[in-house]
Amino acid sequence: MVDSDTKASAHYTAEDIGTVIEIDPEKERAALRKFDKYVLPVSVIFLVLSSLDRNNLGNARVFGFDKDIGLKGGEFGNINTLSSVCTIVFELPWVLAVRRWGANKAIGTAFVIWSATTLGTAFIHTYGQAIAVRMILNAAEAGLAQGFAYLFSTIYPRELAGKRIMTTNLAQCISGAFGGLFAYAVQTMGTRHGLAAWRWLFIVEFCITIFVGGVGWIFLPNSAESAWFLNEEEKETMRLKKIRDFALRGEDKFERKWIKIALTDPFVWLLGIAFFTSSVAINGFGVFLPTIIAGLGYASLRVNYMTIPVYVLGATSLIIQVYYSDKLKRRGVFIIGCCVPVAVGYLVCVGTAHPGAGYAGMFILVLGLYPISTLAVTWIATNLSPDTKRAIGMPLAYSIANVSAVVSSQLYPSQQGPRYIAGNAISAGLTVVAGFLYTGCWLLLRRRNAKKEKLIAEGATTNGLEGDMSLDTMYIL
Repeated sequence: MVDSDTKASAHYTAEDIGTVIEIDPEKERAALRKFDKYVLPVSVIFLVLSSLDRNNLGNARVFGFDKDIGLKGGEFGNINTLSSVCTIVFELPWVLAVRRWGANKAIGTAFVIWSATTLGTAFIHTYGQAIAVRMILNAAEAGLAQGFAYLFSTIYPRELAGKRIMTTNLAQCISGAFGGLFAYAVQTMGTRHGLAAWRWLFIVEFCITIFVGGVGWIFLPNSAESAWFLNEEEKETMRLKKIRDFALRGEDKFERKWIKIALTDPFVWLLGIAFFTSSVAINGFGVFLPTIIAGLGYASLRVNYMTIPVYVLGATSLIIQVYYSDKLKRRGVFIIGCCVPVAVGYLVCVGTAHPGAGYAGMFILVLGLYPISTLAVTWIATNLSPDTKRAIGMPLAYSIANVSAVVSSQLYPSQQGPRYIAGNAISAGLTVVAGFLYTGCWLLLRRRNAKKEKLIAEGATTNGLEGDMSLDTMYIL
């Protein structure tokens, strides 16, 4: 432990941190268990709710949304494209807001805005209003997944962060599996009180979101060191942990020098581009899965039921692979390996017109689909340091990846259904490209580690660099 004078100091060298700070491992584990108990479930709830609110516009079309709003031609696609642009633009500002004001204030503000916009969607009447509410919704939700990923990277050790960041894709699995059934249940209400079923879909979603999400908001801390659910000893443990991890966390204040450093780091751009190429497959999956099942000749309710086993397998694969990635402290080999079943699954769908084979291809594909994005985010979140560089570099890479949503909307036009040969072939090809790009990321970090190890072996104590580029830390490969 440290005395009060040492604890109050804001500046520590790597040598001081390594020798002065001693934390009881059991006390640290006890504090982290409380974050698992109070914060982790909230992240799942928020991400599931936001995913439902964002994705159910597609379900609203089944209930007559296009006709009531007067949409024609490619106007629905335009709504999605402009909304995706807002997601790309606002990810970085939201993560910086979490860095500056804390999760409770930043994510709480986003929650209020997206909830209100969900309700507002129920009362729109024109194409312009539809564009406005969906752009606001996506702008509010843009930094949610990245905000939680950043928060977890400040709470948990690098080798434990993956299992927590996994909540993003776990939420997508839950939303994908049951979102359609929820929409179907609302559809059975029909028109009530002069409001069409699709309007009730957003009203009901708002009621659920504002109640469940409102309760969850209470549990969000502003920082790991000031969480309300920690007792004083646990708060002190987290404060000491921050000092011990100074090489990874850095100063509390925002240091502008890290903007340029983050923007010029080749790893950020290479991983972002790799993430983009692999994310096209994820977006295409959401379009193609229900279509291929519908091609089997089943009614809409049966289609919703038949998506569930695919998502369950995806969630199972996600949990297993992220668990072992954390345990073995390896990211690259898992990400590269996951590209194989994704490419194979899409190629099965390209190679045969049989709907049953296409459905089987989805089970192959989903084995690698969700672990790729979870581990990509974890890879960059746990390798960039200090906090300021992470708060810039991580959402930047994610924003590059989210350009895939704009691309996917053009790869899967409805007139090319149900097989979407061109879209599936391009998704398979881009996944192969992603495998090579992720290999490039691994080689880059391996080369950096080798240079550091060589300098340390030669007796060097510094290489003149800071943050993750310094000799104080090694990259997780």
